[in-house]
Amino acid sequence: MSSDSQVSVEVEGLRREFKTKTEPVVALDGVSLQVKAGEVFGVLGPNGAGKTTMIRILSTLLLPTAGKASVMGFDVSTEPEKVRHVINMASGAEKAGYDFISAKKNLWFFSQLYGMAPEVAEARISELSEMLGLTKYLDRKFYALSTGYRQRATIARAFINDPKVVFLDEPTIGLDVMTARSIREFLQREAKRNGRTIMLATHNMAEVEAICDRVAIIDKGKIIAAGTPESLKRSLGAPALVMEVSPSPKSFDFFTEVPGVKGFTSTTDEERDVSTLQLVVDSDAAAAAASKRVGDEGLKIVASWRKAATLEEVFVALVGRGFKEREEQGGD
Repeated sequence: MSSDSQVSVEVEGLRREFKTKTEPVVALDGVSLQVKAGEVFGVLGPNGAGKTTMIRILSTLLLPTAGKASVMGFDVSTEPEKVRHVINMASGAEKAGYDFISAKKNLWFFSQLYGMAPEVAEARISELSEMLGLTKYLDRKFYALSTGYRQRATIARAFINDPKVVFLDEPTIGLDVMTARSIREFLQREAKRNGRTIMLATHNMAEVEAICDRVAIIDKGKIIAAGTPESLKRSLGAPALVMEVSPSPKSFDFFTEVPGVKGFTSTTDEERDVSTLQLVVDSDAAAAAASKRVGDEGLKIVASWRKAATLEEVFVALVGRGFKEREEQGGD
């Protein structure tokens, strides 16, 4: 984080409702947070938790229903034009350019939307392309680029105007490991070397742990925890318990009755008829009780081990279920 303690993004009591034929859907429910200059700040949560809505409000694409939000001191509701001069954004899910012109001409087009002088735009395109490994592909038509190189161009576009604050929504979704790592390294350099604020909305826990200075975990439109990734994981205490269980039962809800088990996530290998469980426990005694309960349910533990906590375990401890289980409930 930059030594400059300036608050570049401030959100206070932010609420956003969407009207439906029956009753309003609440996407954000009283969110408050501050992000400082030079900070990579993650907003982590399952699909439908409110992450994208927050990014869209902060980038002036949506108005809040209630509450306040400001970027670099400018109010997103009353001073949107001033906000747009100091920000940029990109999404891993959007169509990021015009197919039948080259990657370079795409970047040139967006540079001109910001009124950049030609020589400045040329230099900026060259610099960003070199940093993102895009230089050899600049003359290719956008449609001819691989998914990874299209996304590199999308990230370059988000930095073309030398913004103070960059909002990114799932920037590495669907990318191969090496491309995702390259983009993450670029984002870290931009924050640390240039004091740029980067706000990252994602459900990728590894991404947050790799590059974020701080993270807010969001669920059902509310921030349920915030801090550094390490401090949030330390708050759990005991390491998580992982078990492979056979045969796979219809439900593991019996774990909610075991004292000291804060929650769980599960995946099932249907071919082997084995379920892999990760339980958040508050003590070794709770881990032992959970293992005993599996046997009491007539199930066999094929293997078990303890592992260091992840940010998903923090989420599990707070809501009792993992991202996947929460999404399957359809309540977000």
